[in-house]
Amino acid sequence: MAAAALDTVALVDPSTYEGGPPFELLRRLRTETPVTWVEEPALHGQPAGPGFWLVLRHADVERVLRDPATFSSWLGATQIRDAADLDWVRRMMLNTDPPDHSRLRRLLTRSFTPRAVAALTASIEATAERLVDRMVDGAAAGRCDFAKDVAADLPLLTLADVLGVPAEDRWLMFDWSNRVIGWQDPDYATSAAFDGTGGTPMAREAVALRPAPGPDGRMPDPRTRAGMPDLYAYARLLAEEKRRSPGADVMSILLAQVDEGGGRVSDAEFENMFWLFAVAGNETLRNGLPGGLIALLQHPEAPAALRADPSLLPGAVEEMLRWWTPVMVFRRTATTDVDLAGVRIRAGDKVVVSFTSANRDESVFADPDAFDIRRAPNPHLTFGHGPHFCLGAQLARVQMRALFAALLRRTSALEPDGPPALLRSNFQRGVKRLPIRWTAA
Repeated sequence: MAAAALDTVALVDPSTYEGGPPFELLRRLRTETPVTWVEEPALHGQPAGPGFWLVLRHADVERVLRDPATFSSWLGATQIRDAADLDWVRRMMLNTDPPDHSRLRRLLTRSFTPRAVAALTASIEATAERLVDRMVDGAAAGRCDFAKDVAADLPLLTLADVLGVPAEDRWLMFDWSNRVIGWQDPDYATSAAFDGTGGTPMAREAVALRPAPGPDGRMPDPRTRAGMPDLYAYARLLAEEKRRSPGADVMSILLAQVDEGGGRVSDAEFENMFWLFAVAGNETLRNGLPGGLIALLQHPEAPAALRADPSLLPGAVEEMLRWWTPVMVFRRTATTDVDLAGVRIRAGDKVVVSFTSANRDESVFADPDAFDIRRAPNPHLTFGHGPHFCLGAQLARVQMRALFAALLRRTSALEPDGPPALLRSNFQRGVKRLPIRWTAA
């Protein structure tokens, strides 16, 4: 293997990220070869792949994301590794191109009515207060695992409101997210924290279909339909219930929508949208919240400034999102031969954009490795760019502002109580454990 290829193995090896992203390597590549070829050797039981072009500069990442005709989400889907069940994953909105993507996005956007968003915002703020009160007033003597005990619950409860999932079933989404996003991490790949006890009949029916590890100890690929039979069964049962008895939640509104051609969201489309919300909508924020707290813990002058001037919090949240960058990469596939930053990319090549690198591009962000809650402007790409810009960005910001406002108000000091444990993944910058201690205000 050539020296350059050996150099970039760290970028695809998921175990690299248990120690954090290789920022110095990304910086050097961004300077020297901003569109660089990365080999995909066999690693951790996964077969070798064909390799891909990694796009590292902010402007080039924006160019790729705003041009779906040249850089397709549908052709090879959006995960770095080639999908085992490409026909199925192509049906997910995440893996579609216009005009199919535009139709589904319009239906979803119309479902987030001002009334629904206002109700969700009020619920988020009340939930954040309750979670922090539970943390501070609990019997844990000033200590907790912020990642599991606090940060995990807020997006689950919010998504339960969005999806119309009964709150007692919400930890199903915790397991589903672990299995999908953490499939490279042995701690998460077999996640089964929810056993159905206390859940609805729908939840118990779904849990009965949960797959088990095979003789080799590995779970079926969760990025396939066959790998998530419990999730899809729950989605089908939920859709049937909402068609019988619609609620005020976004998914009930979505199922009642009629598109320009007079059609409605199909069962398969609903199941895949449910997958997208329950997994992607949960995991990004679940890691963004502890990632934001890690930023505050490492920069104690920041929480002091926020307590002194709470009006700085919206800008601080944007900087947390940039500095941590929960989703590190996304893939596209070239539909035609194209030049990008002086590199000739061939039709069919995998093209992977690095949000982690783009969010630290020196040509866009002064002193990019610094955490600066007053950074302005802050054109980070954490929520993507172009037609696939994250639909949940507004709700994610509301959740982060609400939780950190409550946390800073109820505490006078926050400190680490041990090192964080990070996810083994080259896709999600995940936080499995974040032990902290605090002094109540």
